[in-house]
This record gives sequence, C-alpha cells and structure tokens, in this order.
Amino acid sequence: MSASRPLGRARDELAHLTDDGGAWPRPWRLAVGRLDATAREAAVLVLFGALDHVPAEHRSQAVAAELDVLLLARATTLGSHPGQVAFPGGRVDPEDDSVLDAAMREAVEETGLDPAGVEVLGPLGALPLPVSNHRVTPVLAWWAEPSPVAVVDERESAYVFRAPVADLLDARSRFTAVVRHGSRTFRSPAFRVVGNEGEHIVWGFTGGVLDALFERLGWAEPWDAADERPVL
Repeated sequence: MSASRPLGRARDELAHLTDDGGAWPRPWRLAVGRLDATAREAAVLVLFGALDHVPAEHRSQAVAAELDVLLLARATTLGSHPGQVAFPGGRVDPEDDSVLDAAMREAVEETGLDPAGVEVLGPLGALPLPVSNHRVTPVLAWWAEPSPVAVVDERESAYVFRAPVADLLDARSRFTAVVRHGSRTFRSPAFRVVGNEGEHIVWGFTGGVLDALFERLGWAEPWDAADERPVL
C-alpha cells in the first residue's frame, strides 16, 4: 500500500466530489454531435474499492496498490457500443426511483454484485452521449464489502473485471484513442488494462470519465497525450 495514501482516503476523496452535486468544473469535451428531444436518461455505477487482494503492478504515490474500479467488456454482438469497455449501467427505467437506483439495478443485473455491500457516495453531473442519444449520470460508489462478480448475461457482457487504479495511472498504460468515421475524427483519453482474460482498451465515454476523475482527484500522473493510436 502507498504510505502516503491509505485505501480509505480514496473513499473520502471520491465522496468529496459529490459535495456540490457533482458538478463538473469544465464543459464535457468528448461529446460528438448533439442530443435531440428524444434523448433518454441513463446511469452508470463507478464503483471503487479493494475488489480483491491482488495489488497493482505500478506503484503510485496517489492511491493504494489495492484500489480498483469495476469494469465490464460489452458483448461483441451488441448493436450499441459492441466490445467496448464500460462501467456497469444502462437506461433509467420508469420503475427506478432515481438515477442512483438505476445505476445499482443495472450493476446487479450485469455483474451479480450484492448491493448490500456497496456504499453509494452520490451522483456526478449528467454527461451527453450523442452517439446513442443518452444523457448519462455517473454514480460514484465505494465497495465497503466486496462480493463475487461475473458475467450474468453473455448476450450483454463478455467479461467483468477489476482494473487496478494505480496501473491505469501508469503513463505507460495511457494514450489518446483515435476513431475515424468518414470525414470525422474522434479522440479520447485511453487506458490499456491487462487482466487474466487478456488485454482491454478503455476509451470513449468510459475513458473520458476516468481521465476527468483522476485529474479532479489529483491522482493523475503525466502522460503523453500526443501518443495517438487507432482503436477501431
């Protein structure tokens, strides 16, 4: 564990981000296009904690070696964002009392986690995702009592996995993802994650949220944003 940043401090720093309603300090720069009048509300669970006892390989002065964030790789057969790494989450349904409930419900449905062990810290500001015409609210949470997680529906997800935060912060894991569609070019912060099931690239909306969070928390390490690599 990092001597300067014990695990519990990460929880307190994350909770502090929601003190003012979770407002982002700058306009979201990663939205390509605009939402229309039919845009749907959605929520994702950004769940941090010591998800297992395996420490990160990279040593960070900002976070404890066992701090992780929960991610999943979407099934390659999906019509929307196939194969991409994402936070657990989805649309807010009419039966959901709030975006917090929606984020937790979707996380349970996708990963099988026990919600009794999750402390919801609060929502961040909703962010536009024009490619699927959704307004997405990231919900910060802390895994006080971790439970087993795995793919629940193979039609929805290919993998559920932990991503060690210190390894995400490692400059060697970071680059700028580039996607070109016709005459349009999309760039986003990206992270390379290596797990037991192979390598994953975290980019797009999820990469952008992690990048913004790490900057706001003061956890980020210098990395080369000029290192651009195609991801599709």
